[in-house]
Amino acid sequence: MTALLQVENLSKVFTLRSGMFGPQRQLDALVDINLTVEPGETLAIVGESGCGKTTLGRCIGKALPATSGKVLYKPEGGEPVDLTTLRKRQMKPWRRDIRMIFQDPMSSLNPNMRVFDIVAEPLRIHKVARGRALEEKVVSVLEKVGIGTEALGRYPHAFSGGQRQRIGIARALVLEPRLIIADEAVSALDVSIQAQILNLLEDLKTDFGLTYIFISHDLSVVNYIADRVVVMYLGHVVETGPTEALFERPRHPYTELLLDALPIPDPTRRSDRKAEVKGEIPYLGNRPKGCPFVTRCRFAQDRCRNEKPALRPIPGTPLQAACHFAETIELRGAYAPADTRKLA
Repeated sequence: MTALLQVENLSKVFTLRSGMFGPQRQLDALVDINLTVEPGETLAIVGESGCGKTTLGRCIGKALPATSGKVLYKPEGGEPVDLTTLRKRQMKPWRRDIRMIFQDPMSSLNPNMRVFDIVAEPLRIHKVARGRALEEKVVSVLEKVGIGTEALGRYPHAFSGGQRQRIGIARALVLEPRLIIADEAVSALDVSIQAQILNLLEDLKTDFGLTYIFISHDLSVVNYIADRVVVMYLGHVVETGPTEALFERPRHPYTELLLDALPIPDPTRRSDRKAEVKGEIPYLGNRPKGCPFVTRCRFAQDRCRNEKPALRPIPGTPLQAACHFAETIELRGAYAPADTRKLA
């Protein structure tokens, strides 16, 4: 295994109950997810709200227990470890290597702790440093994210949203992890602040040798930061591949739908047509029998209603897609058809 992280047939089922004595129902949030994360890359996980991308990120980081499947993490110089089999105490050493950045920087930071203590807390929990060494480590990592020493004694409410997210990033970085899972890390910020945080993440990736799993619903952000993209719908991976190839020539109708919402600044490269969308996103508890996208797909046929397509490589492309007709259907990418033909 050469990948930093490998997810195999990962599933997550939630058990719901209607009232105290009501019947139980099973909700399949993730269904047989397979993906790899290579060292040094940024892998984006995208999809509409409710598609399972946040649940996947939390199962990978063991914030949620998976129902079945494997999450294989390869430590530096060691053999792969299946994180899903580890108990809480056994997982603690690997939490130094795998850290998370959350969407809302205010709710993810303890409002009753000073900035210094917020960033120092992981060092104390893992007994990595103390005394002068701890102070120097905290000051150093805060300076790297653009927070000066004058902020050490202040509390989270005294900062802007962008500054609070920088503090959250510092907290994630202070243990010098190898993998960071960023869950909608810039979606709560203004556009100008988003750009600053994205540039900061790119700089830190180089400085610290980081690998990112970047969870987002915003494809313009993904287009800027990601090397590869995983597209999710109703708990399934429906398409995956290099960012440029996926944006230029998607092979799944749902990816086309997502790309239609992407703003293109250059008017000469915008596509005039929009994908035809029908119906609403089905409730997870009433998932279609065949293809999960069948109720909204303009290419749907009887086979799609009865047979679930497998995620498979598409010949002649670097993409994988879960669509019965991925080789034959004509889909629009993020750019105008003339540009797509030129780049094909």
